Amino acid sequence: MDKSTGFSLMQPAGANVEYRRLPDNVMHDLGLDAFCEEVSGDPKERRMITNVLSKLSPDPSVAAYRQQIFGDIFRLPELRKNMMELFGRIQFMKDFSSMHKTSDEELGLWHLFHCLDDLDSYIRTVETMRGCLSDERIRSEGLISLRDYITELYEDACFADMKKDIAELKVKASDVQSVTLGINVNERFEAVSIGLVSVNKKPFKKSGIVSNFADAIASRDKIRETSDWDGDMHYQLIDKENSKNASAFIEKLSGFSAVRNAPFVDGNIRSTVMKTPEADGTSHSTFYLETIVNKMLGSLVKKLRDTLTKYANIAIVNISGLVPEFIYYIRCAELIGGLMEKGCVFSEAQPVAENGASTEAKGFYNLKLAMAMENVSKIVANDISFDKNHTVYILTGANRGGKTTITQAAGQLFVLAQGGLFVPAGSFRYVPCDCIYTHFPADEDKTMDLGRLGEECVRFKEIFSQSTDRSLLLLNETFSTTSFEEGYYIARDSVKAILSKGVRTIYNTHMHKLGEDAEELTRESSGAGAASLVMRTDEGKRSFKVALAKPEGSSYGRDIAEKYGVTYEMLVSGK
Repeated sequence: MDKSTGFSLMQPAGANVEYRRLPDNVMHDLGLDAFCEEVSGDPKERRMITNVLSKLSPDPSVAAYRQQIFGDIFRLPELRKNMMELFGRIQFMKDFSSMHKTSDEELGLWHLFHCLDDLDSYIRTVETMRGCLSDERIRSEGLISLRDYITELYEDACFADMKKDIAELKVKASDVQSVTLGINVNERFEAVSIGLVSVNKKPFKKSGIVSNFADAIASRDKIRETSDWDGDMHYQLIDKENSKNASAFIEKLSGFSAVRNAPFVDGNIRSTVMKTPEADGTSHSTFYLETIVNKMLGSLVKKLRDTLTKYANIAIVNISGLVPEFIYYIRCAELIGGLMEKGCVFSEAQPVAENGASTEAKGFYNLKLAMAMENVSKIVANDISFDKNHTVYILTGANRGGKTTITQAAGQLFVLAQGGLFVPAGSFRYVPCDCIYTHFPADEDKTMDLGRLGEECVRFKEIFSQSTDRSLLLLNETFSTTSFEEGYYIARDSVKAILSKGVRTIYNTHMHKLGEDAEELTRESSGAGAASLVMRTDEGKRSFKVALAKPEGSSYGRDIAEKYGVTYEMLVSGK
């Protein structure tokens, strides 16, 4: 959210939204880390996109708000193109902008002249963004609100004044074509001090300075009584071929380069007299001139500073603060658009505010799998729904039959939908969840202290305690690292506890007996229901299709043996 305006493309204006962050392992367990890697090759953008997807709100208005914005950005590729070009200019200006110093002493005159160009660029940025958002095809509340905000900013008298001020100040800055410096000398004609005489609108003309200088001192009448300049003076450019630096020029002119710090006698211009740089001063000559010019033109410096201070937040903070949120939508639209061209099916999800676990997904599939496939026509899509009678699914089936794949896919639907993105499904109507918890097998190095079963129990208790009836719980072979009897006993009690909370759950397991107990577990529940979901086989071949049915046999041991390659056939064949 842009803190300066309270405006955000992630949630409706004025909404009091609470978010819960997904546990660190969830994006990986769901295969969505692969999605984020594909979305952007820029690590900073990838972190930002992951951060957006990892923060969930159960408020359906947030998902709907984001979804409308994403729809506009997805359907208007020219808007994406124009905005990305605009953001490139904004980033360039942020990286190389001169508007970052705060004091008059540090902020020199010439530095401020560059700032005028920066601020003028930001003015054009506001105008460009206003033009981008003027497309009549934009329908989302968020982009329409942003368009109104930009229009209000553009039409505000303050913005009009800013444009006028910048135009006038740029004219004043461009008027400075030359400066006249006065050099005080002693009786030996040694230069003792130097000061600023005037700032001029016209450049000096090249002339023979030696001859003019000689003329000036040849006659007593030419010796001036005052230091005021009446224009009767000529200027010689310090040409590269004639002189390499300022001190060499002075030496050529008078034969003396030693300069001491001595002020003008006239106190009115004492503040403009500066000690010249030590040695030949060539490395600091530009900054030296800048300093004395600033002292003479203090009022102009202040005017410039006041203008920059007044408008910098309008031009920089308010607009550039929204860039990361735009980037999120644009990058995701580009990736999803590319997948759709590849043949993947996506749809706009429908968030609803109903009570309970009402959710229905038709024709959904695993996005990570689809991104890795050359021929997406081979993807097997499935249907699933959560309701009062189907709150917990006990998913069984043959090893490598797609149980983990479909478990991941269910979680992907919620994360992408609540992020406002199109989802990999024919349709998806859902009650947003407040958080997603996954219980997938842990790495071996995380189970050294407690053992695998102990680690599983501790981890399950933690996520169960955090879950609510608005959560989604995805269990992958939980409690399968011990004997069937022990694992089944723990798993059955865990399912009963989940039903007591009414947490939407998919529990994929090799414990077929747990699936057979679904009806009994429902009868023992006070409201939520369990159902047996099976990965179908067709004449012994895996179909990767799910169906509501009792488990196809009690092949827990056989499935485990196949998983680890210790059936008789696999052992003797060396597979």
